[in-house]
Amino acid sequence: MQRGILMNAHFNFTDFPVLATGRFILRKAQESDCFDLLELYSNESVVKYIPLEPFNSVEDSKNEMNWYEKIYEDKSGLRWLIEEPTTKKVIGTCGFLNYEKAHNRIEIGYDLIPSYWGKGIMKETLSSIIHFAFTKMNMNKIEAKVDEHEFEKGKYVDLINFSILKRDYL
Repeated sequence: MQRGILMNAHFNFTDFPVLATGRFILRKAQESDCFDLLELYSNESVVKYIPLEPFNSVEDSKNEMNWYEKIYEDKSGLRWLIEEPTTKKVIGTCGFLNYEKAHNRIEIGYDLIPSYWGKGIMKETLSSIIHFAFTKMNMNKIEAKVDEHEFEKGKYVDLINFSILKRDYL
């Protein structure tokens, strides 16, 4: 059986997948999430390593959610919101981008409100979406772009068992 056929048998970008971890729900963005995304992306510590300027308005959040919708419709990626089920608060996002079906590879990305850092949340949520990518999307390779200095300080080393394949120097 060909890999593409196997992937299509499991996940084909029709119904957005909702995932549950031990403590969180990973789901599609809704209009009611604008203020939580504004809180997340208005924080300089969050946007420091991603290609976004800090958000200043709810309109910025809506534009971000429109981008989430576009990458899903284009079948180039998907972005989950990380929701605390008891409060319904969105505390971060995680997902995939730059899906290359021909090579069964995808990039992973994630962000989290700083007051939630250091609590094992990203390890928990990323483990769930990585499992999804390998079992439902039939990925062979998942790539993560990280800041080298942060990586060397140990912030990513044990997070999700990734290894360095290549270093880019600018």
